[in-house]
Amino acid sequence: MPKGIPNPVDMYGISPRPWGFEVSLVRNGVRYARLFGHASYGGPQQALRRAQAWRDTIVKEHPPVARKDRAQTLRSNNKTGEPGVFSRLSAQGKPVAWLAKTYLGNEEILRAEFDLADWGPAARAHAIGERQRQLGRMVGLARLHPAEEAIRRRPPPDDEATLPPKRSKSEIVRRNNTSGVSGVQFKTPRAGHPGYWVAITYSAGKGSVSRSFSVRTLGYEVARDMAIAERQQQLQAKTSDDDA
Repeated sequence: MPKGIPNPVDMYGISPRPWGFEVSLVRNGVRYARLFGHASYGGPQQALRRAQAWRDTIVKEHPPVARKDRAQTLRSNNKTGEPGVFSRLSAQGKPVAWLAKTYLGNEEILRAEFDLADWGPAARAHAIGERQRQLGRMVGLARLHPAEEAIRRRPPPDDEATLPPKRSKSEIVRRNNTSGVSGVQFKTPRAGHPGYWVAITYSAGKGSVSRSFSVRTLGYEVARDMAIAERQQQLQAKTSDDDA
């Protein structure tokens, strides 16, 4: 979106990528991020739906901090060690007063000053106490993106349970795949060779299992269909081994 224009609710926290979608949200200094690839979820629409569902879960489970809590975060440019408490210096750079300042919103700012000439060494402690009284008037949650509230309020979609799960690597059809079935490829060892269809399945720590079907012997379509059937048998065997 153009600078200064918030993303619409549907794309809040979601960045389109050439390969899919990236979700990234920050809560209380912790970044929550996950990738949703087109290939891993069966296409762009399914990947986006999954990205939105995960984003909604993070937003609902991790609401913004209370404004009062955020106001007590010590900023990097604070030199007093107390959030919202500042010292006023003279032209010579010496402290002459302590100030307590709190922004409540809607252009309402609370401010109190304690001169060292009147309060002496106790001026700083009085400023700190005043700051705590000011914070007592601060209510509500820290405001983030306008989409946050809409996401937290809306119920989950009716079809959330039917969203496609992430595919395993063995189910992803690669760009160079010519069969439309993962793990099944057509290969030709040299020019002029009729080629063959091969089914191959990898198992972590166990290597690979493969079987080839000759186009010269079986014909193109039959060899392809047999390779696809072989691939399914390999996957079933792999699942059985994993469950054992």
